[in-house]
Amino acid sequence: MPRRTNSLTTWILAPLLLAAVSILAGEPRTVRLLTIGNSFSANATHHLKDLATAGGHTLVHSSLVIGGASFQVHADKMKAQGRARLYANGKDLVANLTADTWDFVTIQQASIKSHDYATCQPHAGILRDLVTKHAPQAKLLIHQTWAYRVDDPRFAVKEPKPGEPRTQEAMYRGLTSAYDRLAAEFGAIIIPVGDAFFRADTDPQWGYRPDPKPFDPKTARRPMLPDQSRSLHVGWRWAKPRGGGEVTLGMDGHHANQAGEYLGACVWYEILFGESAVGTRFIPEGLDPAHARFLQETAHQAVQARLDADNNGQ
Repeated sequence: MPRRTNSLTTWILAPLLLAAVSILAGEPRTVRLLTIGNSFSANATHHLKDLATAGGHTLVHSSLVIGGASFQVHADKMKAQGRARLYANGKDLVANLTADTWDFVTIQQASIKSHDYATCQPHAGILRDLVTKHAPQAKLLIHQTWAYRVDDPRFAVKEPKPGEPRTQEAMYRGLTSAYDRLAAEFGAIIIPVGDAFFRADTDPQWGYRPDPKPFDPKTARRPMLPDQSRSLHVGWRWAKPRGGGEVTLGMDGHHANQAGEYLGACVWYEILFGESAVGTRFIPEGLDPAHARFLQETAHQAVQARLDADNNGQ
């Protein structure tokens, strides 16, 4: 299968951003990636290694995940003592930053705070400084997380707190503004997963629409669920609680489902490898090929839009 190349390579080679990265379009590459995040970074990179393999590349990925972690949680961890300072792999952040010659290190905000730039600093800056000091060869990327599903309970509050987003679009606009401001301050590239999610969610054909038929979670009996076709989020599901117990009905409008994870990974693939994800041979088992193609194209459009805006000086 011929290698797919496009102007993404030019963007990633932008001298002020990734000048030290040598991208050989059309040839296999090995990318070393360290992600500092939470469940959203785990979601977005779930299929990344499979996409890399399908593209003829190798991904070396170390993931530092703390559930629900914000910039502050990761920054404050460096102040802790003993085991509280360590990640699940038994190393602190500095040891992880020096464990390999990383090409890219990514950071992100906790989704619940992502709309509010005031929650980013000084903690994001602390992480940036640690990366600069202990992994100077690595390029800092900022993972733009996504807005919650349009019917997430967050948007059903009658009187939201001041500054709290009232809709999916308001959350998306807010997080985009915060991440863009941070990226401009750091001279860092955005991984525009949030852009891709919003494009997909608002697409006339493929976008998620809540089931118009009545669904009352209080009276629903297993395995009753509403129609959640085209959802990028987990949504309503019957499952056992994390601590065990009986299967119950729950709503998760935050995390990505298989389609959302695939969309996110396609965006990451384009940024890391400088190639379009459109036409990749890897499609997760169970994902409709037509839907997968739409997600590939949406990921490419989101990345390309960032490139076009950058080229136009926006």
